[in-house]
Amino acid sequence: MLKEKAAWDTVVWFSALVMMATFLNKLGLVAWFSGVVETNIAQLGFSWMISVIILVVVYFYAHYFFASTTAHITAMFAAFFAAGIALGAPPLYLGLLLAGASSLMMSLTHYATGTSPIIFGSGYVSMEDWWVMGFIMSIVNLTIWGVVGGFWWKVLGYW
Repeated sequence: MLKEKAAWDTVVWFSALVMMATFLNKLGLVAWFSGVVETNIAQLGFSWMISVIILVVVYFYAHYFFASTTAHITAMFAAFFAAGIALGAPPLYLGLLLAGASSLMMSLTHYATGTSPIIFGSGYVSMEDWWVMGFIMSIVNLTIWGVVGGFWWKVLGYW
């Protein structure tokens, strides 16, 4: 087991990233950031639907600053959920959108989730191609989830 240096590196780095996300919460950075986002969206005077779209987009693309999906969700989900509720969003609808965004953001970068560096390390895709295609697919995925999913959740009575 001790010879598996790559596995130990992954465990050590992953635990450090989760710990950093925890301390971002404890130190109040995430609450401050979500409060700034919420205040600025509220000042624009949009309906809750437009406000939620902006909030989910900010939550989604903030993943560029995280090297772990778990760290990102741990640090930001609750704060952005609270901000969305304060902006008037139906809780179930907002929760579904944030949960969907949490899984879709895994393809954004070559470091977005635990498996991304392994796939990127295979050498089949350049970093530039990954980032360009990740951004394009993020727009496609968010549009499908927001429009088709939003319509379906409306039909089901979730908002």
